Amino acid sequence: MQPHALSTGARPGVHYYRAERRSFAPVFGVVALLALGLAIANVALVRDLFGHAATAHAVPRVAPASLDLAFVKHKVVRAPTTIVGAINPRVPGLTTFRGNLTRDYYGVGPVPHAAPRILWRYPRVGGMCSLSTDETGRHTWCGVGWTGQPNVIPKRNGSIELRFGAYDRGYHFLNAATGTQTRPTLMTGDLAKGSATSDPDGYPLYYAGSRDNFLRVVALDRGRPKVLWQVNADTSVPKVVWNNDWDGAPLVVGDYLIEGGENSWLYVIRLHRSYGRDGKVRVRPRFVARVPSWDARLLAATADRAFSIENSVSFRKGIVYFANSAGLVQGWDIRAILGGGTAIHRVFRFWTGDDTDASVVVDKQGFLYVASELELFDKRSKRVGQLLKLDPHHPRQPIVWSVPLAGIGRAGKGGSWSTPALDHGMVYVATNEGGLLGVDRRTGKIRWTIPLSGPTWGSPVVVDGVLLEGDCRGALHAFDVSRRGQRPPELWQIRLGGCIESTPAVWRGRVYIGTRGGAMYALGRSAGAGTAAPGR
Repeated sequence: MQPHALSTGARPGVHYYRAERRSFAPVFGVVALLALGLAIANVALVRDLFGHAATAHAVPRVAPASLDLAFVKHKVVRAPTTIVGAINPRVPGLTTFRGNLTRDYYGVGPVPHAAPRILWRYPRVGGMCSLSTDETGRHTWCGVGWTGQPNVIPKRNGSIELRFGAYDRGYHFLNAATGTQTRPTLMTGDLAKGSATSDPDGYPLYYAGSRDNFLRVVALDRGRPKVLWQVNADTSVPKVVWNNDWDGAPLVVGDYLIEGGENSWLYVIRLHRSYGRDGKVRVRPRFVARVPSWDARLLAATADRAFSIENSVSFRKGIVYFANSAGLVQGWDIRAILGGGTAIHRVFRFWTGDDTDASVVVDKQGFLYVASELELFDKRSKRVGQLLKLDPHHPRQPIVWSVPLAGIGRAGKGGSWSTPALDHGMVYVATNEGGLLGVDRRTGKIRWTIPLSGPTWGSPVVVDGVLLEGDCRGALHAFDVSRRGQRPPELWQIRLGGCIESTPAVWRGRVYIGTRGGAMYALGRSAGAGTAAPGR
């Protein structure tokens, strides 16, 4: 991978733009403990989210963390173990794509250090498949695709539920120990793409989209999943640009649902979550803001009118970050909305020059990590590169460093569809060409590359010094990245069948991963059957 022409002293493989800011004010917010059965104002949570204190009357009300299901509100239930890194530390689990508001939480170890076994496959035989039509025609689609990370939800009875959408058009709910259904599948009208979100405050609610135009709010405290509310991508905005799919995993912040659609609009929706007299969860959603993902400058800069939001929005201190398919990265301040108002304004804008479907990752200092595709090969994308570290505190000159991902893979395209992973001073990203890069987070220097069978669209996850990434021959790889900056040895790989576009979920010794071969798998070291090999 060759760098662009740089000034004297620049290192290979990285563009330097300016010195990095070394520190920001630390975040002091903590999530307040919520009393069982009370919907009290959580001032500490809002301090953490906004970066400043808020008066009690301005704070969105949230559910008690102990209310995982409606029936427990009449019982005294011991509080769960705090999980550091989750959106709400009192509600453990992987409740959304990449686990938290900033999209950099990967789960709880341990991760198998020796070759795991396949503990179960769902379905046991056959595959999750259906017919669907896109711009290339009508085809059979199977399994779990990009980004496809399942929710992992520990329950109070000690069981764990796996929740995910699949290309058979269904939202699936499984016992993570056995791979058997915990609830009936909720079928939609088309592919259940991308990743979904379980309520981070303990309400029995599931937020998920589909290619059938609808984003849904689903209740999970009935005999079968029930759609309480849905929004149509075609009719909910004044102008649809591109199409009507929903790929991103929504965020729930306070009582607000935040989501971007492939119709090219950002939504902020007040949920009004509560429980009825029958003890069942209910919602009364109201649109608060709908923001187009494009602006006049973008229209003038590109003839491409693909402005869809396919990534999962990120959030830090009152700012929502997302990108669109024309490469426009934006930050919108919604602090007034979260305080009960309606004002929203843009505070950050950066154009990558090419399709940016990977989610924006935000580190603890507020830096943004953005991975873009390389499809148009225009001057802008060649100049700024495809893996960038941006500083939104310097909006006029935000690039800290950038790395070109110019290797060409499937369909003659380069760059990355993979959301970067952050861990111990490193950035990890997979490429359309096929392979992994390890990049120094401070300098942008490429420390190592590892070729894999491409395209590698799945987003890497790192837990306990082990990095997991799938390839398009159907193998899931584990690498030991505990030695920072050194090319990691492969610990093991396991062949599952079908291209792996999805993102694995790690939870207490098990790995859950879906493939385009048609199935969802649980991997671990317990007894089971599988085909695994030690690392090279």
